[in-house]
Formats: sequence, C-alpha cells, structure tokens
Amino acid sequence: LLSKLPFRVLYVPETIAGGMRNMWGWPSGTLVKTVETIPDPDTLWEENAWAIIPFDDLDPKLKVISIDGISPLFKDFQASGYPLNMQYQLIKEQRLTAPLNAQDLETVISAIETTNRNPDKMTTLVMTGVTALVRATAYRMEINGVTYPGEEIADWLREADITHISNEVSFYEDCPFPDPHNRMLFFCSSPDYIELFEYVGADVIELTGNHNNDALYVYGEDVVPFTLDLYDHYGMRTYGGGRNLGEAQTPAIMTHNGNRIAFIGCNAPGPVFAWATDEGGGAAPCGDYQWMTEKIQQLREEGILPIATLQYFEDYYNYPESHHIRDFGLLAEAGAAIVNGSQAHRPKGMAFESGAFIDYGLGNLFFDQMGVTINGENIQQTSWEVIQRHTIYDGHLLSTELLTAKLQDYAQPRPMTEQERSVFLEELFSASGWISR
Repeated sequence: LLSKLPFRVLYVPETIAGGMRNMWGWPSGTLVKTVETIPDPDTLWEENAWAIIPFDDLDPKLKVISIDGISPLFKDFQASGYPLNMQYQLIKEQRLTAPLNAQDLETVISAIETTNRNPDKMTTLVMTGVTALVRATAYRMEINGVTYPGEEIADWLREADITHISNEVSFYEDCPFPDPHNRMLFFCSSPDYIELFEYVGADVIELTGNHNNDALYVYGEDVVPFTLDLYDHYGMRTYGGGRNLGEAQTPAIMTHNGNRIAFIGCNAPGPVFAWATDEGGGAAPCGDYQWMTEKIQQLREEGILPIATLQYFEDYYNYPESHHIRDFGLLAEAGAAIVNGSQAHRPKGMAFESGAFIDYGLGNLFFDQMGVTINGENIQQTSWEVIQRHTIYDGHLLSTELLTAKLQDYAQPRPMTEQERSVFLEELFSASGWISR
C-alpha cells in the first residue's frame, strides 16, 4: 500500500515508531525511515517526502493528508476512529520501594499532557477575497433572493469559528436598483444585503476597500456611519476602516478558545476620498506602513496573533510584482502570522516569509467578474476563488488549507470539481515559484 502513495520516503519519529510497529508491523525496504527529528518542511518538499508528525508540531507549509476522509483539522474529528491516534499508559515500575501516595500521584498525572490535540485550544478561521454586492451580483440577489450568492459554499464559511469577509462597498438606504450592465465604477449596496453575511456566518468585516465612500462622492451622502451601525447591530466586528482615522487604524481583537487574534488592515492605492481622516470615515490609509508595523509588533509583545490584510494596487497578473513582495514582506517581518491581499480580482501567488503565510491576493468571493478583457486578453481566472481555512492552536498558526471555488451565474461561487481544482492549483503554485507534486 505504501508503495502506491506519491512519496519517496515516509519519515517517522523514533518516539512513536515502536508503537506503530506494535500496531501495524513494519514494511520491508527503505520506504520508511525512523529519525530522531523530522526534517524541516523545506527539506520534505525537496525530497518529495511525507512525515508522520505530532498534531501540535504541524506547520502551515505542510499539507495534512486526510485518511479515509478523516483529518485532525476537522472540527468534528473523533480520535477514536483515526488510524494515527496512539494511546499511552502510565505504569508503575515494580522496583519502586513504596507506592506513590495520592498527592504525589496527582502531581505526576497533572504534569502529563493527556492529549496533543485539545479542541479547547483550537480555532478555525476562514478568510476570503473581494466582496462587492453590486451590478450583476446584486441583480441576481434581487431576483433569486439575498442569500443566493452564498448557498453553494455556506457550509465552508459557517463551519469556522471566525469567518472573515472583505466587503468593499458601503450600504446606502437610497441605493438605486442594481443594473447588471452598469459600467460605472462607483458603487453602493442595499442594506438588505447584509442578510447574506448573516447567512454565511460572517464574524469580522474588513473595510479596507476603495469603494466605501463612493456614495459620498456620487450622492453627497456619508454612509460610512450608517454602515458601521448596521454591522454593530448584527454583531459583526469591523477593522481596516471606521468613522474616523483612529477607529480605522484600531485592530479588531477577538478571543476564541484562549486564542487572541487581531485583525489589522489598510488601503494603499486610495482614492484619497476613500481614506479615513480625523474628521471623516473611510479606510485606514497604509502610508509608509510604519503605523501598521509598530502595531503588529505591539500585538506580538502582548501575546496576540496579528493578521494583516491589504487593499493593495490592483493588476490582473497571477504573480506578485516586486512592490507586492516588498510591502507584504514588511508586515510579515513585523510579526504578522498571515498577510493577505484583499484587492485581487484574479488570485495571485503565495509565499512563506519571516514565519508568515503570505497570499498576495485571494481573488473574488461575491463579485460578478466571470471574466475580464485586459489589453485584448480575455482573463477567465477572475471566476477562480481561494478561500483560506486556517487552524490556530494554542496561540499560533498551525495549518493552512486552500479551499477553491468557481463563480457561476455572475453571483454564486461553488466548490470546484477535482479537475478544475487541479488546474487552478497548478497555476497558483507555479505563480508562487513552487513545484507542484
């Protein structure tokens, strides 16, 4: 069976090799290697190797392989049915001159970690790309119902303990009925559409988008305070934008199962009227990123896990430019665990740098771009979407999974087929400079 799996060698820690041998025997040949220390993820990648690793030693660079459809990353995971679940006993040796008294026994037992996968230390976080409930997407919502865009992927979003949505467009009570053929790039959304966010279980809303003040520019109506009040009413946290500059720059700090997580974001390209000021609402301007890097460092010092997101300069390439690498790298170097680009309409490459997972652009989530034509080139990849599912354990980022979706009917993403996903990830990994296997 092992010889049919797509790896050259399987590394097994010496600490558990004996237990595995007792349970399953040991395969012949050199396919399985026992080691004192599992090689680092980069070495495993280069060697095209797999490894059996204790749950709490996982790394976001590693992909967790499901066994018979079971993964320890799943929230409904039951250890009793998992083949790699190993149990240990504490056995008193006969040569002890006297039995342990109750107090000493309790001291010994309390010092032993009973499991390395404690659900009470786990948090599942789902992060998404561009949402703009306008044009054809909004029109479909009016025709098919407000929850229509989320119906095919709702389970992915609801399952998370914390679900992130980056909504670029503010709500406006007098927003005109959506025109699917509108070519203007000034947007507003009906307040009724917030029901979609409630339907998919949104917990934290990113407000770094460059359309948050469009109603002010077009209609002379400052709708940012109304929009923020609406999020407050539905119990959704916000960050990256606010009623004024101070509020826009304030991280949203959330605590779940002992994990303290901070969301912080900014808008790099503007336009200027989209930025918050001391007197008016909007997105937090990135500036030279100094305020963000200082805040990220402070959060780390306080034992809080920082997650940074950027409304960055848009393009329709699938790879990062040098300025992406420079600016996203600043936030990773400051201590962000995750750095995401929320601007990209076409998914972009990824990287691991300074201990952070970097995604230069997740693509769209709820936005009507089935395809675009740029300089005569028809780009269909705007209908490809990445939804990240992160597992945070005991205060650190343990694992990152890439869920993939495809937009249909200008409004509704659905899970990709196996073939679609394979083509998508091949392109994405190539754009990241990674060799896919």
